[in-house]
Amino acid sequence: MATFFGEVVPAYSRAVEEGEDDSEEEENEEDREIRNEIQKKREVHVHWNPEITKSIDTSSAKAFQCSDLILAAGPNAAGFLSAFVLSSGSWETVGSVTLWNERCKTTANQQLPAGPSCVFHRPTDKPDVLICQCTCHVAEDQLFQWAEKVLGSIQKTGLTVTVLSDCSVAEYKTPDSVSTISVPFLRALKTRHYKEAPHCPLLEQPNVITGLPAAVLSHCQVFGIPAVLYQCYSDVVKPDSVTMEAYKPTVSCRSLSRVMKLDSSESVDILKKLVRVNEAQSNLYT
Repeated sequence: MATFFGEVVPAYSRAVEEGEDDSEEEENEEDREIRNEIQKKREVHVHWNPEITKSIDTSSAKAFQCSDLILAAGPNAAGFLSAFVLSSGSWETVGSVTLWNERCKTTANQQLPAGPSCVFHRPTDKPDVLICQCTCHVAEDQLFQWAEKVLGSIQKTGLTVTVLSDCSVAEYKTPDSVSTISVPFLRALKTRHYKEAPHCPLLEQPNVITGLPAAVLSHCQVFGIPAVLYQCYSDVVKPDSVTMEAYKPTVSCRSLSRVMKLDSSESVDILKKLVRVNEAQSNLYT
């Protein structure tokens, strides 16, 4: 019987056998064990080389110094960096992110996976710049982990984050017909603390960003890290030279201009070679 308005009164029934509660508790315990195993399997693991690991362990903030983090999410964004940035100068692979989900089968035992994953590169002459190429799928329940663990390893003071991301033009919302827009095209979105003017139009409402770029920008917004996203809308999901070239306006960004060394014509030639190699590899499985 309720003693005041709004009180929740538990109801009991003699129709329930005493043994049912025990079986439910055992079942719940078993469910919890299964859930814990799944959560452990889906953990995101960040691996750094010995030099960076040592700098993280010895620093008071338990993070290493980095002034520019450039993240490419998607095959065309990653291909653009390979052709226009990583193909010149001296670079070293300094770390990786490994994870498991239904669409990405890399395991935590792979320190630097050869297959699709997230790999970090650093120029030997500018060790404060870090480039991450992420071509694997990061599931929704792993996005927070990815952003928290990767950005948590980097000192936030003086850090600027630049994100290049692939997106299907079908997700772009506009009152006009998409057929009237020249595809592919770039749109930008920045955090409050990012002061540089973006090198393409800003993303219009009611468009939203999702996936890894959204997780990274949200993390940067919360922690006051200057960050900008350049999202390329394309009607091609596989590596494509035209889509990769759509990222060319971003080379004027301060962060990318620091590591850009190749002549534009040389970069285009390298880009076309990358696409041809990818097409040849894809034909092996068609």
